[in-house]
Amino acid sequence: MKNERARESPLEGWPLILGYLGVILMLIGGVILLPLVVLAAYPEEAGEAKYFVLPGTAAILMGYMLGLHLRGREHGRLHKHQDTVIVVGAWVLAILLCAAPFVLTGRYNFTQAVFECTSGWSTTGLSVVDVTQTPHIFLLYRSVMLFFGGVGLVLVMLCVLSDSCGMRLYSAEGHPDRLLPNLAASARTILAIYAGYILAGTALYMVFGMGWFDALNHSIAALSTGGFSTRAESIGYYDSPAIELVTVLLMLLGSTNFLAHLYLLRGRLKNFFGYCEVRFSLFATALFTPLLAGLLLAGGLADALPRAVRDGLFQTVSCLTTTGFQSVPGFGGWPAPLLLSMILLMLAGGGTGSTAGGIKQFRVCIMLKDALWTLREKLDHRRVVRTHAVRRPDGVETLDRRGRSEVSSFILLYLMVFVLGSFVLSCFGYPLADCMFEFSSALGTVGLSTGITAYDAPAAVLWTETAGMLLGRLEIYVVFLAVIRTAGDAKSGLLGTLARVRKRGWK
Repeated sequence: MKNERARESPLEGWPLILGYLGVILMLIGGVILLPLVVLAAYPEEAGEAKYFVLPGTAAILMGYMLGLHLRGREHGRLHKHQDTVIVVGAWVLAILLCAAPFVLTGRYNFTQAVFECTSGWSTTGLSVVDVTQTPHIFLLYRSVMLFFGGVGLVLVMLCVLSDSCGMRLYSAEGHPDRLLPNLAASARTILAIYAGYILAGTALYMVFGMGWFDALNHSIAALSTGGFSTRAESIGYYDSPAIELVTVLLMLLGSTNFLAHLYLLRGRLKNFFGYCEVRFSLFATALFTPLLAGLLLAGGLADALPRAVRDGLFQTVSCLTTTGFQSVPGFGGWPAPLLLSMILLMLAGGGTGSTAGGIKQFRVCIMLKDALWTLREKLDHRRVVRTHAVRRPDGVETLDRRGRSEVSSFILLYLMVFVLGSFVLSCFGYPLADCMFEFSSALGTVGLSTGITAYDAPAAVLWTETAGMLLGRLEIYVVFLAVIRTAGDAKSGLLGTLARVRKRGWK
């Protein structure tokens, strides 16, 4: 049996890959067509429907044809890292196909359309769209991308299709925890929690003065930690403490691990508040809120202490949860200490298994604890065997040296990508502080901007940020593994074809 498996070609997994991508293509087609429902409320925008019908229908038809590869393959097997090919392929297809409606309008070129859709699917919120001139159907379209990008395409697929490969795909997309023993049930539970919070947020926004359309879009954007707004001034347009408070709560919920949500909803508060990420989030918010408030006052960016505290809290949570909403007019020309504080928050990011981006708080907790553990070991004169562990919602997780090393390696790689992206942006003449802020926002899938990201920004700047958003959402390693695996399979296929040709004596 082992010898038979050894002789299997990696290319034998590709029909299964194409089948999964076919199912996901049909989902993408549904995502493209979904915004058409808004025409019931805004019939005057019916002329915009043609931009969605063609690409949406084409995606569904292509998906159906590719999905035929799954027939009779219930016991199919993916080879090593081919799950990453499916995940990355699904996200690239989603971005490219969803860019079609923007391109078809003639108002955006290919680069701008891909940038906007990457920002939507990665729940970043950086935008080249002028929301004051954009039809409602396109505003809702951006929010729909945030919704599905937040939970993940693979997770949505697994609600209706679960097999032996499901758990690998589920984990590769960034969902480390299974809420229930059954994978499909876990996926449905996550969607139910997600949808319930959005409906509650929409209702609260409407209670505090938002119209239904703005309320729905902002609720989706806050919970998905996406940050797309229907207003050019973002949440600052409303200048309402109540609306800001609702947004802060939604952003914190969106950046929290979904397994922790399950314990919270079941009333198991000890498990929820004992979780290291929840503690880190509360500590960071308590530390950086007065820091930002003081810097806002010192820099003359707030006229009074209450306003400084309001903006300090809102921007701290917006950065830490990688949402990207803002309650201030802009960040251009801000003092370096303020920008640096926000960069640190954006790099740290939200929780694992949530809709947030960044390095992730779980890794930051391990990094900080590892530094303390190492210091304690150096100060201890006796050789003592200690257990190193961190607390998760469902109990304590023990960490060995290999696990700690993997976390350190990821953080180092993440920071290397951050430095490289900042360097590329600085080559276009922007101030270094602004470049670091802008690329940390893109890589962390945050969405705050100092003004570098714009409709008329150089194409190379937009493509650099696009790469950063995709790498940040899929956590870098997944993208690299998918590229290497695809290249390796292509090479195997080419060599296999050449070998067969030589064997048959063809020239």
